[in-house]
Amino acid sequence: MSPKPTTKLRESPFTKRREPLGFMLWLCVTGSSLMFTSIFIIFLMRMHRDTGHLVSLPDMFWLSTLVILFSSITLHEANLAFSNERFLYYRIFLGATLLLGIVFILLQVGGWLEMVNTGVFIGTSTSHGFIYLLTALHLLHIIGGVFYLTYLFRKAVKNRTYVDSFVYSVNPPNRLRIKLLTRYWHFTGALWLVVFIFLILLY
Repeated sequence: MSPKPTTKLRESPFTKRREPLGFMLWLCVTGSSLMFTSIFIIFLMRMHRDTGHLVSLPDMFWLSTLVILFSSITLHEANLAFSNERFLYYRIFLGATLLLGIVFILLQVGGWLEMVNTGVFIGTSTSHGFIYLLTALHLLHIIGGVFYLTYLFRKAVKNRTYVDSFVYSVNPPNRLRIKLLTRYWHFTGALWLVVFIFLILLY
């Protein structure tokens, strides 16, 4: 039996309509990835010319790695709770993620202070400068995420009752916000892992 004829054109993946905010997020992720890749390449090229040497990374950087990984888990749980209308757990996990993000920032700043106190960044070696550059650029990504987390957490606290939370959750833009934030936060966590492992292998 011949298939039923249709005049509907098959949608091409290149012409398919995409959600604008989601597409912008992927563009930002791609741009950030290219930027860090370029810095990695320049870093490796400078190491061959640099007579200095890298130093052992501060312990706070190790601790901050555990913090950012755990924050990805809490935000994932917040996203699941939001989708399943468990709004109390959503507020708890979202607040936990926000707190962990702030802790990560404080640990990174503490790591910088530890390096400064031990004399790192003083001398002719530019390799030390790249440590600050990589970690500072990543920290800017985290700070942006923390600001948006703060915005979502305030919204979550404001809608305390089940009815208000439910009305908020069924709004498609609100669902999209938490979904995109989760993607972005996972990206920043993966990006820190790449930066951290890169520095560990080279010091």
